[in-house]
Amino acid sequence: MYVDPPAPKARQRDETPPISSTGPLDNPQRAWEFNPDYQRLVVAWNTVLPQLEALRTILDKAYALAKSPQTWDAPVGERYVKDIREWRTRLSVYRHAVLTAISDEAADTPRWIQTTASAPHAFQ
Repeated sequence: MYVDPPAPKARQRDETPPISSTGPLDNPQRAWEFNPDYQRLVVAWNTVLPQLEALRTILDKAYALAKSPQTWDAPVGERYVKDIREWRTRLSVYRHAVLTAISDEAADTPRWIQTTASAPHAFQ
């Protein structure tokens, strides 16, 4: 079983952009905005995780039913149990790959970016 990588964190209500290293009169001053690419990763994580959880829950239920002695009366049942076990393993690997890809991209994507529009300043 794999452990989920860290999820990208959505913008918090009281979160502020980083402090600019330039002085108040330096040209050009820039405003900050929450990175839309990072927000896209947050949305992707929140979209894919419930779907992967639903698939895992369905396969776990099918596996439990397949292992039950009341389900199969014939020796052929073990073949189905092995198949479902393999599907669960593959789903676990797939889940880990998808969540790791999103997490790795989020780690490489800045949360805040400077906008292209200049912020107002005293002298021009």
